Amino acid sequence: MSQRPDDATVTAWALAAGRGDTEALAAFVRATQADVHRFLVHLSGPADAEDLAQETYLRALRTLPTFAARASARTWLLSVARRVSVDAVRTAVRRPRTQGADDWEGLLDRAAPARTGAQEAVLLRALVDGLGDERREAFVLTQMLDLSYAEAAQVCGCPVGTIRSRVARAREDLVEALDADRSGGASPGRCRDGA
Repeated sequence: MSQRPDDATVTAWALAAGRGDTEALAAFVRATQADVHRFLVHLSGPADAEDLAQETYLRALRTLPTFAARASARTWLLSVARRVSVDAVRTAVRRPRTQGADDWEGLLDRAAPARTGAQEAVLLRALVDGLGDERREAFVLTQMLDLSYAEAAQVCGCPVGTIRSRVARAREDLVEALDADRSGGASPGRCRDGA
């Protein structure tokens, strides 16, 4: 295992990288990437750390030519990572929340039995949104975006037969949910997941 470079060396690499030295840039990134990733895992969790680390380096590399070494490069980079993490949280808080399965089921419970074509379209959209991820993906690609089964299989990275099965099951789920809604029976639950 190699020894971690000291802060003076990392800062020298950052300054050289800011002047256009690509070898120094590569050394700077190699020397700091583990620290940046580990820091972001603790701030934002492992699921988002990789994307946030990439964003950290994108921001840092844009401003690297103006880096004045008032602090060590490692400290400066970790402060950039922190701002990236904070910005991600702010963005997530501002983003409107999607309605969960309970919300759309409640909406369907309150819907009137007689519907216009537009109301049926809204209901169908809610039911399609309620399909399991794989079935919804296959159904939307083939039935709404008019891709062939072969094209949808390429997009999804699975065999054509799997797409056919998912679309057939999605149709069954939608018909069942529409019938239950029209008959005034129990509100349709979230459609089953799976292939």
